[in-house]
Amino acid sequence: MTTERISPPVRGGERETLRSYLDFHRATLAMKTDGLCDEDLRRRSSPPSTLSLLGLVRHMAEVERTWFRRVINGEDIPLLWSPEGDYQAAYDASTSTRAQAFDAWQTEVAHARRIEQEAASLDVTGYQPRWGEHVSLRLVMLHLIHEYARHNGHADFLREAIDGTVGA
Repeated sequence: MTTERISPPVRGGERETLRSYLDFHRATLAMKTDGLCDEDLRRRSSPPSTLSLLGLVRHMAEVERTWFRRVINGEDIPLLWSPEGDYQAAYDASTSTRAQAFDAWQTEVAHARRIEQEAASLDVTGYQPRWGEHVSLRLVMLHLIHEYARHNGHADFLREAIDGTVGA
């Protein structure tokens, strides 16, 4: 599997730039997993951390679902991996497969893209109950870019510890 990653525009409008950077970081996470089997993806390769690449993919599926579907779209849907609402449950990929995790992630990314594209503007708001605040689509997109960037840094270390691959 080879992931294509397109660089964000250097002179795009605000929405195009946010959308492009978010897609850039989504593609980066996928690139970090290219060529690895399920066992490698589940490996907790940087002890004592319990993070795995597959756990990060599952977590980002949960993040996409929460911020776009639950917050911006106001959908009353449970988390993917925890009916109790435990966001940490997604990190436990010990029995997960690439197919399961990536299907969930890609499904949530598709929903997120649709919700963003259908929104009238970046000023559209949704309620974030954990913060007790209404938040704009603009903030959600920036938050997701931040979340991906942070976890892509984790993915760098995890991948290097598995097979020495660096970069992307």
